Amino acid sequence: METAYLETPIGLAKFEGDEDGLSAVSVLSDKKPSDIIPEVLEDAVYQLKEYFEGKRKHFNLKLNPQGTDFQKKVWEALQEIPFGKTVSYLELSKQLGDPKAIRAVASANGKNPLWIIIPCHRVIGSNGDLVGYAGGLHRKKWLLDHESPVKQTSLF
Repeated sequence: METAYLETPIGLAKFEGDEDGLSAVSVLSDKKPSDIIPEVLEDAVYQLKEYFEGKRKHFNLKLNPQGTDFQKKVWEALQEIPFGKTVSYLELSKQLGDPKAIRAVASANGKNPLWIIIPCHRVIGSNGDLVGYAGGLHRKKWLLDHESPVKQTSLF
């Protein structure tokens, strides 16, 4: 398993993967980045950098997240949420065919190992509140603001 790091506006991103694909992207608070990016992770680092620069809305990467069949089904559904859009946990549960599975869907969402690449930050509470983000709600808010088609400007 190879590892690489990228400084981002919301923390240090850690990439893990091998020739089978990208298996994890997470955010760290205290590790120093490495200048060495293994060849198998170069494209993932490049694409995430483009995302933060506002140049990329979709990722085209070979993914290899580890999880249960149900978790993988939820993670696949997350990838269908368009850039700049959000869905509620209830809506996601309904899309997956079982509105009563909302807690299981939320749990699978929280165990998503591919931060941003599989956009779990686009799932919100039914009332529109920002809830449940492993990277912290301040990061979730930043990501949603970053993807928003409406940008807030200053009056002064």
